[in-house]
Amino acid sequence: MLNPRHLFATRCIAGMLAFMELTAIIEARAGIRSGKPCFVGTRIAVYDVLDYLASGMTPSEIVGDFPELSEKHVLAAIEFAALRERRLATPA
Repeated sequence: MLNPRHLFATRCIAGMLAFMELTAIIEARAGIRSGKPCFVGTRIAVYDVLDYLASGMTPSEIVGDFPELSEKHVLAAIEFAALRERRLATPA
């Protein structure tokens, strides 16, 4: 059985790895969409994709509307939101 410290460290490392992978897909630049996180090489914001998912669109429908994206981008948007929520929910 893992002790709580080991489990916390494992989650932190997994979160950092996920963040490093996301930085290859998602970036925030001051001159693009007011600095909102967007997918690299596009002006499509992460929150746009999250809004479309929340409205009931499927990943394949989103990719159909935005051919510069793939389902990997949609999954990255979800992971980005999860990491952000985890960071906000973690007490300082």
